[in-house]
Amino acid sequence: MDYSDVLKKFEIFLTDICYKQLLKAVQESQPLIIPYETLERFDPELFDHFLEHPEECLQAAEEAMSNIDLGSEELDKKVPLRIMNVPNTEKIPIKNLRSYHLSKFIGIEGLIKQASEVRPEITFATWECQSCGEKIAMLQDEETLEKPYMCECGNKRGFQLINRKMIDVQRIVVEESPESLDGGQQARKLGVYLKSDLVDPTFQRKVVPGNKVCVTGILNDMPIKVDRGKETKRRDIYIDCNYLEPIEKEFEDIEISEDDEKKIKEIASNKDVYEMLTKSIAPSIFGYENIKLAIAIQLFSGVQKIRADGMKTRGDIHILLIGDPGAAKSQMLKYVSMLAPKGRYVVGKSSSGAGLTAAAVKDEFTGTWALEAGALVLANGGMCAIDEMDKMDATDRSAMHEVMEQQTVTVSKASIQATLSARTIILAAANPKYGRFDPYTSIPDQINLPDTLISRFDFIFPIRDVPNREKDTHLAQHILTLHENPETEDTPINAEMLRKYIAYARSNCAPKLTKPAMDAIKEFYVNIRNQNPDDEKAPIPLTARQLEALVRIAEASAKIRLSDTVKKEDADRAIELLTFCLKQVGIDPETGQIDIDRLSSGVGSSKRNKIMEVLRLIKIMQEESPDKIVNREDLITRAEEEGMDSAKVEEVIESLKRDGELFEPKHGYIKKV
Repeated sequence: MDYSDVLKKFEIFLTDICYKQLLKAVQESQPLIIPYETLERFDPELFDHFLEHPEECLQAAEEAMSNIDLGSEELDKKVPLRIMNVPNTEKIPIKNLRSYHLSKFIGIEGLIKQASEVRPEITFATWECQSCGEKIAMLQDEETLEKPYMCECGNKRGFQLINRKMIDVQRIVVEESPESLDGGQQARKLGVYLKSDLVDPTFQRKVVPGNKVCVTGILNDMPIKVDRGKETKRRDIYIDCNYLEPIEKEFEDIEISEDDEKKIKEIASNKDVYEMLTKSIAPSIFGYENIKLAIAIQLFSGVQKIRADGMKTRGDIHILLIGDPGAAKSQMLKYVSMLAPKGRYVVGKSSSGAGLTAAAVKDEFTGTWALEAGALVLANGGMCAIDEMDKMDATDRSAMHEVMEQQTVTVSKASIQATLSARTIILAAANPKYGRFDPYTSIPDQINLPDTLISRFDFIFPIRDVPNREKDTHLAQHILTLHENPETEDTPINAEMLRKYIAYARSNCAPKLTKPAMDAIKEFYVNIRNQNPDDEKAPIPLTARQLEALVRIAEASAKIRLSDTVKKEDADRAIELLTFCLKQVGIDPETGQIDIDRLSSGVGSSKRNKIMEVLRLIKIMQEESPDKIVNREDLITRAEEEGMDSAKVEEVIESLKRDGELFEPKHGYIKKV
């Protein structure tokens, strides 16, 4: 098919099929956007030719627009032709791009990893000869600005740039989606250049790091420069973008057939669905039924709510596992990250704050700073499993506070001010400081995590390795059976179906609280907080943060049943799970009561009351002393007279000295700072 045939066919196509669209696009100075199916239905041969020779066809389309009578000579008829999407046969994974794809029209799908600033680029330059004044126009289609080699008068040097035509250009980096990778493959990246209308401010909302997009365009190559501007034989590839379309993909990109939907509804209607889910989460790991149920509920998650004043309440549930070595925490995290759509697995020791949230990197294209999304942003709408969270640096951990509650990442670095979306479920694991979990020591004293971060987790589960003959027998039998038949899978719901089930429930269910469920949650919350209404020093078992967690858990429980309403049974299940969690980590060993302060700050009400009593005695004794100092032995004796244990008083004194509340002006004496 020669150029004249292509031109003629495009004139017929634009006149007969797209005339109204073209007229509107020209009047509004907008591109003409056409789905590929429209062109394919009009002339399959022309569409095939377009895929093979896109440059020629786009030029012919532009010329055809100029030849069409639109009823006004004043209108600029040349608007860009944008082809939306391509057939699946032309969508090529980035890792499969080869030299025979060059100069062809292709499509790729992936996550925007990095986006540069928009910068102008010269496309057409007019030069003036300094000897004779001759004007020479040149098309600029290379990387460097091209000057005329020689004027007709023989001049080879003196040329001055007198006019130029410019367009805006932006370079983005697209990375393969995690779900398209096999096993532990490294995600490949590809540079994509956006020009003209694709960098308009309205279009820029689509070009945000972390978004999944479908890019269509022409695959081109450029030289790889080495020292002193020399070129190597190897070439780098990039896509000259024709159109970019965001894919609303979080959980919707999993294709669910009618048969799948029928099977999902059958599973959801089964009365043993929660037990089935528990057995299907990490089936090769023995036990931990309550933890597996909590993880299943986490994968389905609650419902995000946007208030009338614009405030958002997160629906995602966060879980922290603290456990003894060899208790299969990492295996559980790895399994869940592979199971969850858009899952990411990172290890605390090798993760930086920028790697988790967002980094400012030097852009090769503009030489300026650009934003590169981290794991939590790339997992937006999915899950991020963070192993060995306690091994992360304190500065890196601080970046997670905003993500876990506000579900955004605010970046203010290297002249970049941006807020990225990070609606990400977090499943984290940490190891106790001294090797094994101690039920009599508070959580903040056992793991190297700040109180403010611990309090943001809805569930905190200890995973303990305690010798028990019956349990050990079952565990040994389970492990030996797995070694005997490693490929045997005995799960009620296989991994692929479970993934579809989660995707379907999250996409189609947004359950609302019913009055019985609200009453059950309210009654539990009010009763547990008011066990000792007359005692001002009584421990606080729950706060409003746990109340919101109960709502999220109950909503997720209803989603598992594919229900539109949260029933009392869902509220009871949420209360049971949260109570199990608090009994594991929130019981004050001195009072035997649940104390949320012990969980979030490490200082329970009993310990806090002792500290207040000791400080009160020190204040009284300092006022009585002429030197304003207190004899340590006298303080302990006086505390014993008031019914306090001497060992506990010693412990409080040492704790206050470490915190800088007390100091020793001389041996055996203490003074309040």
